[in-house]
Amino acid sequence: MSAVLAPLSRARHPQKLPARTVAVAPGDGIGPEITAAVLSVLAEADPALSFQHVTVGLKAYESGAASGFGPEALDAVTDHGVLLKGPVTTPSGGGYKSVNVSFRKLLGLYANIRPSISYHPFVTSMHPEMDVVVIRENEEDTYAGIEHRQTDEVVQCLKLVTRPGCERVCRYAFEYARAHGRRKVTCMTKSNIMKLTDGLFQQVFEETARDYPEIAAEHMIIDIGTARMAS
Repeated sequence: MSAVLAPLSRARHPQKLPARTVAVAPGDGIGPEITAAVLSVLAEADPALSFQHVTVGLKAYESGAASGFGPEALDAVTDHGVLLKGPVTTPSGGGYKSVNVSFRKLLGLYANIRPSISYHPFVTSMHPEMDVVVIRENEEDTYAGIEHRQTDEVVQCLKLVTRPGCERVCRYAFEYARAHGRRKVTCMTKSNIMKLTDGLFQQVFEETARDYPEIAAEHMIIDIGTARMAS
């Protein structure tokens, strides 16, 4: 399951809505099953919650929506400010766009926030002290989806990285750390190989870190960084 949070100011058709309404897209495959379980928990936690179901995923693709959702789904997200979304299938080939990438671009969702925390001793864990939040850039790099066929045997994907895009996600990470009492922010890139693109990201990270002297900042090559995370 994942949640898409959208700024309410982007609503195109503001309406008077029930308090605490959540747009829900059950998705495909196991999506409807796990969504039903999540909704039962949410209903018990807050009986005042109401849910608006929208069509996202295979049914939307089959109805002709190349992005996997129609205008009614986008209106629901912008009206309510949140979408609870189950796993979604993107058909292979045929010009279909990823639902996730489309929502990110339309709503400016540039930061992907993934907390990972151990619930030891309630849940047995090899790493009882695990408490890490991954913040990933969502819109630039190869997510721009700019591809070209140069010849019958050569295709190209452009990796676009901008200073403003780097700065906003780096600053978001430090602001998140400050707001949640985190002690350190680690930047992971492949700047040893992609010296200009990932190199720019690392440079902007180090510049941004100077504005947050109370937070430790470090950079790691992604290979060793993810290996250390796993071990």
